[in-house]
Amino acid sequence: MNSLNRRSVLLAGLGAAGTGVLAACSGDSSTSPSLVNPSGSQVTRTEKQRAGTGKVHRLDLTAAPAVLDLGGGTTARSWAFSGQAPGKEIRVSAGDTLAAELSNQLPDRTPTSIHWHGLALRSDMDGVPPVTQTAVRAGATFTYRFIADAPGTYFFHPHVGVQLDRGLYAPLIVEDPREPLSYDDEWVVVLDDWLDGVTGTPDEAFAEVRRGMGGMDMGGSGDSSGSSSSGHGMGHMGGRDMSGEGADAASPSPSASGSSDDGMSMKFMLMGAESDLLGGDAGDVKYPYHLINGRVPAAPDVYTGKPGRRVRLRIINAGGDTAYRVALGGHKLTITHTDGFPVEHQQVDALLIGMGERYDVLVTLDDGVFPLVALAEGRNAAGMALVRTGSGRAPKPTERPAELDGTILTAAQLRPADGVRLDAKKTDRVHRVELTGGMDKYDWAVNGKRYDMTDPTANPLLVEEGERVRLDFVNTTDMWHPMHLHGHTYQLGGNGPRKDTTIVLPKKTVSVVFDADNPGQWMLHCHNAYHGEAGMMALVAYRA
Repeated sequence: MNSLNRRSVLLAGLGAAGTGVLAACSGDSSTSPSLVNPSGSQVTRTEKQRAGTGKVHRLDLTAAPAVLDLGGGTTARSWAFSGQAPGKEIRVSAGDTLAAELSNQLPDRTPTSIHWHGLALRSDMDGVPPVTQTAVRAGATFTYRFIADAPGTYFFHPHVGVQLDRGLYAPLIVEDPREPLSYDDEWVVVLDDWLDGVTGTPDEAFAEVRRGMGGMDMGGSGDSSGSSSSGHGMGHMGGRDMSGEGADAASPSPSASGSSDDGMSMKFMLMGAESDLLGGDAGDVKYPYHLINGRVPAAPDVYTGKPGRRVRLRIINAGGDTAYRVALGGHKLTITHTDGFPVEHQQVDALLIGMGERYDVLVTLDDGVFPLVALAEGRNAAGMALVRTGSGRAPKPTERPAELDGTILTAAQLRPADGVRLDAKKTDRVHRVELTGGMDKYDWAVNGKRYDMTDPTANPLLVEEGERVRLDFVNTTDMWHPMHLHGHTYQLGGNGPRKDTTIVLPKKTVSVVFDADNPGQWMLHCHNAYHGEAGMMALVAYRA
């Protein structure tokens, strides 16, 4: 039985209530401060100003239960769009209009939505109940219609509860009709951490981890007060790796079905995952599998090409709790884009990609069979796919190419390409976005306040149209957080890349700037599905 959390029950009620809830919360005539209505006149005016081609892509997306074939005889009962995960890729040209009808066929009266991750679209199509729309209740439909005017690599997923950690996601590619890159082929690579229908459900995982370390059954093994208030604080539990994630991700952990031999109630809680690249604690949740394009390493997805051909890889991290270190054995990666925006090209051995981030890379293929490995950062596990350009034996599922330990790229090392760098301009408004909370109480929050779905427009981070805005992400916690802003792209620092999701390391500050040119109401949140659902969200709202 899939458990429904408080937010799902609330959203179901909001869906039944109709659009009056949104009008009350965010209408143009709302009480002080008056906020831009997600469907108001300012949003309509901005949408009319987008450069559109007039071409409309119509498609149907059915969210429903599915039995998914993960390969090698492994199946999982989950939810998916039209029975597959990742869902079928959507590909349009910049300026085209997308008209996607979502049909909710999920069980147990479960509400859902679609968020179009990374797109600067109109606010009322952003798919965030109860802020920009009421949730689409079971048995109902909703049509998302908007102009996709920014070329790049994107994806879409629900924005209800921890549904992100099921199979409801798919790539969205917006092609540039004046594409400046030269290449022979493309391969879309979707990374995901997987537990749904194998060791339990994401709702069950969230119910466990939200108790925090302070609520764990320690089985008389000692006083839990020694654990950090902001991290797992238990290292490797006396030298034993408690991650529960196998080296080849070939089968669920034996401990995944119940308590550990210490008597600790930790079916889902991840322990001992440490990463220098992530500044320490690497994650919260145990996953029996790490997938590339929906396949386990024992039965990998295979890209077939020819030696000497130049291929563009569009890499998407659709995971719920895992950063990946990605490398292609025997090859260098030339980074060309991050989060849809071009950067000055940089050649590396591997890249680090957090949840919600996307990277485009070019590779010139050698002759043979090569592993594309997504190492689950800080965990003893990985996803793997294959590139085959000639004869040869496929590498083992446990293959770890040397490139994983070579030159590793992080976003801070990139520079924006000419034409997408923000113009030098005085900052009009600064918001301090302090990331707070920890594993002890699982009280993840922004500025010490958990986001409240029952009062979604309370305490917004206010901006006004036309302003240059700076957000200072101040991470006071002992964990890393991939911070995602809806409806905009920001620039890292004074001369960093344009992005919509960026990793903020523990005890570090990352400043980003953006132009307030897309009026509406927009979520700002940690893209760790469990941190965001626990409360590490805030509303960035335009003053009417």
